Amino acid sequence: MSELKELKSHHQSLNPEPSISVLVIDDQPIIVESIRRLLASETDIEVHTCNDPMLALSIASELRPSVILQALAMRDADGLMLVKFLRAHPLIKDVPIIVLSSTDESQTQAAAFQSGANDYLIKLPDPIELIARLRYHAKAYSNLLKRNEAEQALLQNKVLKARVEERTKELKQALIDLKQAQTKLTQNEKMSSMGQLVAGIAQEVNKPISFIYGNLNDMNSYIKDLLDLIKTYQEQYPQPNSIIHNKLEKLDLEFTSKDLLESFISLQSGVQRIRDLVLSLKNFSRFNESELKTVDIREGLESTLALLGDQLAGVTIEKDYSNLPKISCYASQLNQVFMHIISNALQAIKASDALKSEQTKSPMLHLSTSAIDEHKIAIWIADNGPGISPEIQDRIYEPFFTTQAASAGTGLGLSISHQIVTVQHGGRLKCYSVPGQGAKFLIELPVTAHQAIDDQPSNQKINTHHLAASEHPSEHPSDRSSERLSDRPSDRPSAPRLATV
Repeated sequence: MSELKELKSHHQSLNPEPSISVLVIDDQPIIVESIRRLLASETDIEVHTCNDPMLALSIASELRPSVILQALAMRDADGLMLVKFLRAHPLIKDVPIIVLSSTDESQTQAAAFQSGANDYLIKLPDPIELIARLRYHAKAYSNLLKRNEAEQALLQNKVLKARVEERTKELKQALIDLKQAQTKLTQNEKMSSMGQLVAGIAQEVNKPISFIYGNLNDMNSYIKDLLDLIKTYQEQYPQPNSIIHNKLEKLDLEFTSKDLLESFISLQSGVQRIRDLVLSLKNFSRFNESELKTVDIREGLESTLALLGDQLAGVTIEKDYSNLPKISCYASQLNQVFMHIISNALQAIKASDALKSEQTKSPMLHLSTSAIDEHKIAIWIADNGPGISPEIQDRIYEPFFTTQAASAGTGLGLSISHQIVTVQHGGRLKCYSVPGQGAKFLIELPVTAHQAIDDQPSNQKINTHHLAASEHPSEHPSDRSSERLSDRPSDRPSAPRLATV
């Protein structure tokens, strides 16, 4: 026997188990003491007793035992009701309850289990069976607590992870907002400075040009009168003296008269071009129009083309302007959008290796406008350049993103344009491109500013004859207006004329 105890003690030292706390609830001291003696040799079991059923609930909630051994039949308490009370208490509702009864009737056992008991034993139980059941229920309760702790920890981790993700999202959004604010501040400062500069230049240039332009007609009349007078002299005095004859020979009057009139025509054309450019500068900057204005959007497109001037040399410009209602917008900001997109298109066209090697493919830019419905309009700007690869199409609106050299651009143009169209005007800016087949930009604007446009694709068809990038059916070439700006002026009376000097 002593060897068995030593072996058992050695096993327990190698495999220590957590202490099992047992609360015995019974109003019969003999039963309580018997159970204590049955368990006295078990070092891992700690026995607590309660002889007063009225105190059982408070003692159990304070002690929080591993297992409760409760008598079913007691003088001053209903054992089944006590089981229900124990099971209903939030601190001990999961503690295993083993009911001790003097009867083994099936109805009594069923009532005990129905009340919430976990096990049922007959007084006094066999020691081996009692210890086995105590350890079984204690281990099950310990596993339950561990599982609850793990679930609680997992729930807390999920909550913490959700908070971290939410905070990370807030920080990312804050960073995006900060970048947008910086971009907007930079653009506002640039626009303010450029607006003042452009308005000042336009005003200063306009004064002398207006003076010259106002006197050109009179000068033209005077010159014609003088030439007519010389002609009259020649008719009346066909044989001038030698001095006059020598002067006429040296002057080559016939050539000088003709060249003078042609030069004067060129001078008038040049002055008219300067006047048109000044008007384009004023329309483009609209420095004094920082508020919403009702404008014809086509004037902004024409002003932008006029300002680009020599950059359009050798590029065929197709225009398909439909009748549009005037829209309420920030005109200067939209002119900036047109400038950014058209400038990018021209750079793409000129940098295209495909155009350099394919002599039959003429560089071309297509501008189209249409009224989608009574609430919004569409503007298409398309080119037949190299297009935009799918890998970067999702990034073209990111601030500071550029595929050009650092000295060639800041990467803010399309980002600012997207913000102006979507945020300032409640519109949409979309890009459609297939590598090697050009690129098209769609600008949708509400007729009334801040009337948001839904994100549904427009049914607008863009006439892109000769544009391989077209995703819409092209119209017949005779239906479009195709021109080289360097060859003839626009036939729109409201747009600046590009006279050839």
